[in-house]
Amino acid sequence: MDLLIVESPAKAKTIGRFLEKNVCVEACMGHVRDLPRSKLGVDVKDDFKPTYVKISGRSKTIKMLKEKAAKAEKIYLGADHDREGEAICWHLKEMLGKKNGFYRVAFNEITPDSIRDAFESPGSIDLCKVNAQQARRILDRLVGYMVSPVLWKKVRKGASAGRVQSVALRLICEREVKIEAFTPEEYWSVTAEFKKGSGEKFNAKLEKIGKAKANIPDEKKAQSIVQELKGADFVVNGVEQKKGHKAPPPPFTTSTLQQEASRLLGYRAARTMRVAQQLYEGLDVGKGDPAGLITYMRTDSVRVSKEAQNKSLRFIHDRFGADFVPDEAQKYKSKKGAQEAHEAIRPTDVEMEPAKVREHLTDDQFKLYGLIWCRFMASQCKPALLNRTKVSVTAGKFEFSARGVEILFPGFIVVYSQVSSGRQGMGGKEVILPSLKEGEALDLAALSPKQHFTKPPARYSEGTLVKALEEKGIGRPSTYAPIINTIQERFYVERESGRLVPTKLGIMVNKLLVKNLGDYFNVEFTAEMESSLDKVEDGKLDWVQLIRDFYQPFESSVEDAGKNMENVKKELLEETDEVCDKCGGKMVIRWGRYGKFLSCINFPECKHSRPYVLETGVNCPETACDGKVVKKKSKRGRTFYGCSKYPDCKFVSWYKPVPVKCEKCGADFLVEKKGKSGQILQCIQCDYDRICSEVHNLSGS
Repeated sequence: MDLLIVESPAKAKTIGRFLEKNVCVEACMGHVRDLPRSKLGVDVKDDFKPTYVKISGRSKTIKMLKEKAAKAEKIYLGADHDREGEAICWHLKEMLGKKNGFYRVAFNEITPDSIRDAFESPGSIDLCKVNAQQARRILDRLVGYMVSPVLWKKVRKGASAGRVQSVALRLICEREVKIEAFTPEEYWSVTAEFKKGSGEKFNAKLEKIGKAKANIPDEKKAQSIVQELKGADFVVNGVEQKKGHKAPPPPFTTSTLQQEASRLLGYRAARTMRVAQQLYEGLDVGKGDPAGLITYMRTDSVRVSKEAQNKSLRFIHDRFGADFVPDEAQKYKSKKGAQEAHEAIRPTDVEMEPAKVREHLTDDQFKLYGLIWCRFMASQCKPALLNRTKVSVTAGKFEFSARGVEILFPGFIVVYSQVSSGRQGMGGKEVILPSLKEGEALDLAALSPKQHFTKPPARYSEGTLVKALEEKGIGRPSTYAPIINTIQERFYVERESGRLVPTKLGIMVNKLLVKNLGDYFNVEFTAEMESSLDKVEDGKLDWVQLIRDFYQPFESSVEDAGKNMENVKKELLEETDEVCDKCGGKMVIRWGRYGKFLSCINFPECKHSRPYVLETGVNCPETACDGKVVKKKSKRGRTFYGCSKYPDCKFVSWYKPVPVKCEKCGADFLVEKKGKSGQILQCIQCDYDRICSEVHNLSGS
């Protein structure tokens, strides 16, 4: 009997269906060994030799694997084919004790053909990958265990720093500084509605006054322009038409999948990866046996196998017609620095359309699989053919412009629009202008001056933060979701209306780290370290030398930080108007293991405390309830709003209430929602809504 060890029971179950009965498939449940939690676990005087211990809760699994390994003729190690997976295989080999009979098998997709190919040509553990993972783990341990104690003394007990997470926090905090420093500036636009003699209408925007760009700073200037244009003659001054192709997007990488799942589905990075893992490991879709629906989901490559391309092209030909098949198969270039260890994320079988498997999938699985399937199929289609039109209309010194887009041939848009629901980014919506000729006279149907204000840079969403991390070379496909999770679990960042907002604790920690250890917690240094880890994986750099070069100057810098870093424990305390029930002292907001809580200012003499509740300034809308709407957190960390009288009152809302009366029905408050043109305030009792910036400063919320 042979033994195959993979990470999860779901993966074991799927693969077990494809193998002969003489192969036993078991799950190790991920890592079986790690550095100890209670101490550093790295001997800095002996070439940074790590001490590994069994992970808590894995004893029964390890015992079972040892028993089965002792009886097995061959042991196949089938963890994911990346640094973490390679390290899992190495740790298993070290723990199981047998010196011979180990074979490494890896699967880009969990299908019968892929499993058979892996077993026909098994390999060995890639020690360069193991060394790269080990180097990353030790670097992260050194940073965390050396810097965190300094923060305990200067900030609060339990505060911590991370080599990569602290840089992500820095990006979020720096964006917040720009938002707070931003001063909105007023400007106006003037839009004209023109009418042809045939009655067709179109809109055009004032772009130039004379030869200069139209600059309308206030209402007075806008109204003077409107007055000048009344009674003017409007003539088509020019018509430009340009045909061009819009190329399809490449298939998904880990980063782009997380970005699109955030943009189109509203999924957090961790949620996206959790569901993608389920799709990869295998699901029963009505064929009797579970099968993997997508290829491996941790990848930075856009490469696609020739076989997969050929199958997709045949499908496109049969489903959409020969016109949608490109003359040559599409080729995409991965970003600089991509490891190219795996293919792009794609369906394992293009014939397995989302609609065919809908009844066998959860909502999350169906939506994400549909996104992956449509993106891949779109990437193999012909480009779209567009006709772009620009029309110039003049009246004396005033020049208006109108732009139109007509889709002459939809190409890939036909496929991708199935999931994008017409959202911009994959071709956009058609704006077709009427047929116009140079010199043609037009009638003015309406002039609309409109006030605007410049907007601050947007806060990061999880998707845009992943994009920023990738562009700056921070982290790798397997680390984006853990990075974002960590800074939220440490209460350095909160999610508000889908955006990442630094807390007072996060801002304070970032400020101290940048001031005292800024050379180590910056984008350039972190990206350079990621590049060095890639060199270790490629066998071009010794992992011990990498850590040695880092450790010596870092140790000295941490010592200096411990001496020079200011103590901000008192600054973190926030006084409230509430009074201690026991001693009459003021209650202050403190940071604890589970976030904010209220505690007596006379601590430790008085140890009275109670939960902290953030009121929104809005009364509960339920009839006969005198409660207040307060901010809360779900078990999964998602922010929601509910009545302070819970469980007596069950009012809840996912949307942030704003104390602004509804102008239509008189409701006491509106809620923030995401509309087609950005954030809006909407009434929950009627259909009233308005643009958020008109009444509420989002950047300061």
